[in-house]
Amino acid sequence: MVSWPRVRFTLAISAFFGLILCIGSPSPVRVVVARALIVGIAAMLVFGLFEQWPKRLPRRVARSVLQLIAIVAVIPFAAGFAYTTIGERAPRDEAMRGYVALTVMGLLFAPWIAVGAMLKQRDAFAREQQLAFDLERSELERKALDTRLRLLQAQVEPHFLFNTLANVQALVDAGSPQASKVLASLIAYLRAAIPRIHDATTTIGREVELVRAYLELMHMRMPDRLQYAIHLDPAASALACPTMMLLTLVENAIRHGIDPSEEGGRIDVDVWIRDGRCRVRVLDNGVGFKKLGGGLGTGLSTLRERLKLAFGNDAKLELTAVEPHGACAEVELPVRGAPA
Repeated sequence: MVSWPRVRFTLAISAFFGLILCIGSPSPVRVVVARALIVGIAAMLVFGLFEQWPKRLPRRVARSVLQLIAIVAVIPFAAGFAYTTIGERAPRDEAMRGYVALTVMGLLFAPWIAVGAMLKQRDAFAREQQLAFDLERSELERKALDTRLRLLQAQVEPHFLFNTLANVQALVDAGSPQASKVLASLIAYLRAAIPRIHDATTTIGREVELVRAYLELMHMRMPDRLQYAIHLDPAASALACPTMMLLTLVENAIRHGIDPSEEGGRIDVDVWIRDGRCRVRVLDNGVGFKKLGGGLGTGLSTLRERLKLAFGNDAKLELTAVEPHGACAEVELPVRGAPA
């Protein structure tokens, strides 16, 4: 392969050795340098030729060895051609001395220069291969993470739907006059929620809309046992978050905090931005951790893993007890816009 950097290097190194050969030579400088340039260009062309041809070699024949043999073979012929075409005809002895000097210098240095070029080329090829490998590995890791996130997302969908339908079933079994109204609200809610369930990410604003609808449903089911309030910082509305993140926190508060409590309780949902971080807090005054049995449950365990997949170590989920009773779930996220 002939490239301008290679041609430029060949011309420079050939001119340098040509100037060395001028020492003690009766021929003009321009003639000696021109002859050295012919030998250097010939070696370069042969090196490039056997770099590409033949395309397939026998297993026992290394391409680099073939290139070195070709360079050694072409230098005497190139030197002879240079002496017969460049400059005036000199006496036989003088021409022979010049030819031998040019040939010997070419044979001494051209193979080593070629070896240096091969090593540099091999190093560049190794770097390219490593870069390609790193890119391929990154792509495979991204696909693996995306697949795992989809699997976790599939766990969230039935977990949420079954819990919500169980709440409606409880109303129907109890013969509550609110059952029809709750069911109508549930249908409207699911029409808005289900298309978003399969998205990996959504916005805080959309999550708050879903949570508001969900809490309204739960309030219809137990109007005397559930109060709630939602406070959203407008600046946080467009920020990205995993789908159903906030809904998972609220559902967990109702299921493990409010439902087991005879008196019911209150849920406060707060979302705000502070110090360049988005904080989401779901606070309830239900039964607290004492009656939870110690585990996080499917919803929160899945949410914690989804946060790690989406944000790495840049997001965290913390659960704390609230005195005299209740629990607080808080998520801290990086301020990141939702994808278009």
